Amino acid sequence: MRRFRFARLRLTRSIRARLALSHLAVIAVAMLLSGFALLSSIDRYFTQAMERNLVAQAQITAQTLIPGSVAIGPFNEAAVVTSNTVRQQRVDNLYLQTENVAPPLLPADDLDLTYLTDASLKLGAALDTRVRLLDAVGVVLVDSAGTDQGTDLSSDPLVAQALQGRYAHQSEGQREMHVAVPVTVERRLAGVVYLSQPLRDVLAVLSDLRLRWALSMAIALPLAALASLLLSRAIARPVQQLTAAAGAVARGQLDRQVPVRSQDELGRLSAAFNDMTARLHAARQTEVDLIANVSHELRTPLTSLKGLVETLRDGAVDDARVRDRFLETIEGETDRLIGLVNDLLLLSRVDSDALSVRCGPVDLAELAASVVDQFAFQADAQRLDLHVDAAPALPLAWADPDRTTQVLLNLLDNAVKYSPPGGTIVVEIGSPDRERSCLRIAVRDEGPGIPADLLPRLGERFFRVDKARARPQGGVGLGLAIARALVEAQGGRLWLESREGHGTSAIFTLPTTD
Repeated sequence: MRRFRFARLRLTRSIRARLALSHLAVIAVAMLLSGFALLSSIDRYFTQAMERNLVAQAQITAQTLIPGSVAIGPFNEAAVVTSNTVRQQRVDNLYLQTENVAPPLLPADDLDLTYLTDASLKLGAALDTRVRLLDAVGVVLVDSAGTDQGTDLSSDPLVAQALQGRYAHQSEGQREMHVAVPVTVERRLAGVVYLSQPLRDVLAVLSDLRLRWALSMAIALPLAALASLLLSRAIARPVQQLTAAAGAVARGQLDRQVPVRSQDELGRLSAAFNDMTARLHAARQTEVDLIANVSHELRTPLTSLKGLVETLRDGAVDDARVRDRFLETIEGETDRLIGLVNDLLLLSRVDSDALSVRCGPVDLAELAASVVDQFAFQADAQRLDLHVDAAPALPLAWADPDRTTQVLLNLLDNAVKYSPPGGTIVVEIGSPDRERSCLRIAVRDEGPGIPADLLPRLGERFFRVDKARARPQGGVGLGLAIARALVEAQGGRLWLESREGHGTSAIFTLPTTD
């Protein structure tokens, strides 16, 4: 019992088994419903055909035995009036032959049918039908079976309804069908034609159809089960691969990928999983590189500080000139450490979506001019032409003035560091589109430029074009990453344009107040 429960639990937990069972259940229900509907339709068809057949026989009987009569039924044919002593009527495969039926000459208002008691009646049909002709009070005048002649059937519900002038029919327990058809002469009730026919042939056909349907179910369901297993296997295989790959990622294998074999939902899920693992792997590598770079950037100034302190402790503190120079160096290294820690804290807030910006209307031309003034001394020392070129009638930018100032400081610092003596640095401000929905700011220099293969990597944290460049000139590789993060936080974007040997342009956009 425990093994059975365990196997059932595993079966219900398997997506492949659930898919197979669901497919099989859908097919089984569809076959059951379609079979039931088909058999019901066939049953209804045969029953209606038999009823139509009986009504046609009733019409033949009435028209043959009662001249000038009309049988009231749902499938009335045109009345045929006959008055021969020997008469025969035929409709499709039905015929009725009578002898010794000679109606007496009676007044029109006298509908006495007693003359039929001596009639000889012969009914032919493909089915075994019993015909009884009743008078206007329900007494049997003619019985093709010869057993009920003279019997009063007015208490029969069908006969009672027919005696009231209404057609009536009934399938008695699905074994026999009865039809009671009122017969009128000149709109007056003359009698009732009461027909009965067994349903054994219909039941036999339906029984055979049910057997064939059951056999087809017995054959189709195993085939459907096999098809469901194969289909569920094809559907569940990508899910199983994704499950195994997710387990591997949970164990730390961030480079795990799964094959993408289709363009459907499972294929898109596999592609999304591969993209996720690639991003996780890149993030993990970035984390490793960040730790290594931070350790490297901290180790150099800390090692320098430790050496300076040890030198001062060993006696250099007594020499005022050496002491002042060492203390100045210690102060510079400390400032660099503080700047590095501040940059890392800023990037940490960016990563955690905790960076706050306070946007408002800003005159970018005025703000850029104030930032350029801060580099006037350095520009003069390197004989650089540093100026702002702003288009006329510019709209105000919707930006954070402090964050935008920080962006310009970073970009101008790089431009000043890498520009050759006598070069030109221009801060261009203009509107990039006719709608004036944003402003475009470009810091252009005439430096050595950046190789095309390295241009996409600029902006990565701690990435420097020339890793051998001295830190006082090259920095630690965080300035451009910070500038990009600050611009994007204000709803703009930042990119670089450069050709090796032809200078570099750092361009960013900011939305306007319009």
